[in-house]
Amino acid sequence: MPELAELTRRLQARQELTSAEVAGAAAALASAEIADESKATFLIALGDKGETAAELAAFAREFRARAINPGVEAWAANAIDVVGTGGDLAGGFNISSMVVLTLACAGVPVMKHGNRGVTSKCGSADLLAALGVDLQAPPEKQRAALEQLGYAFFFAPAYHPTFKNIAPVRKLLASQGRRSLFNILGPLINPGRPANVLLGVFSEAWVEKLADVFDLLGAEAGLAAHGVIAPGRGIDELTTTTDNRVRGIGRLRAVDGRWRGSDFGFLQAPFTDLEGGDLETNKAIVDALMAGRGPSGLVDTIVFNAAAAMWITGRTADLREGVEPARALLLGGAVKAKIAATKEFFHA
Repeated sequence: MPELAELTRRLQARQELTSAEVAGAAAALASAEIADESKATFLIALGDKGETAAELAAFAREFRARAINPGVEAWAANAIDVVGTGGDLAGGFNISSMVVLTLACAGVPVMKHGNRGVTSKCGSADLLAALGVDLQAPPEKQRAALEQLGYAFFFAPAYHPTFKNIAPVRKLLASQGRRSLFNILGPLINPGRPANVLLGVFSEAWVEKLADVFDLLGAEAGLAAHGVIAPGRGIDELTTTTDNRVRGIGRLRAVDGRWRGSDFGFLQAPFTDLEGGDLETNKAIVDALMAGRGPSGLVDTIVFNAAAAMWITGRTADLREGVEPARALLLGGAVKAKIAATKEFFHA
């Protein structure tokens, strides 16, 4: 196995790592025997060089292999993950969580992989737990959830045991204000391995690269998107309130450009419609949405994403076809009933 110090020197010389070298680096990063300072120096060197799509795909394969397998292969070919990288610091509501529930109501199987809030006050795990999901549910319960609810949530810490040896170095780098490989790896290592993905990207500059990574990982179809709020400021979501940089993945690779909600019949809304807060604030927003009192831009953005996911998974011929069905499910009581069914399923 290549020594981590030698790999660090290669990175500092701006040399790209081979797949074999990534395998050695991943083993070292996952090891309890390697000092956190050595791991940090390696990750800083990798970030300073700039991770290539090939390196990211190789790291994703290594950490996918180390994940606990939930045994959901029967659903994977038709399933989608709706996930954001996080790290955009935009303060947005948990849009993807409501998209998951809408899709489940539409009969699109969803395998969401996520965590508690790290760079936000309320992560997807925080909100979905408040809506009834048991974050520690064993794999057999997750398979039953896919069967009965139409979706499963894979809580990252429960499925990636080796990350306990990486958490200290992530904390160390965060204290220094430094991003690392592990800030963007989460969406790439969903243990359920769904064939499709709707990926929100924290930076416009990373949209194309992360789309390339999913292509290298063999994704069937997907879309990577970044909402541009203002120059240098954006959100890891596809929204009706922003200009959106989009790139297709797999079967949709030819998609490459910029979208606005108005291209699909949505009205322009202010970004403030998408703002969230802590868990209590976001729960109140869910209640408002279920009562038909949600901000119009937020409603439209959830519908926009759900329609995009229906198109990605082949449920509709184009994105526009899914807009009204998604709106009816979100506002017509189906999502509210799905939340109630979730609570009953996990806590009856």
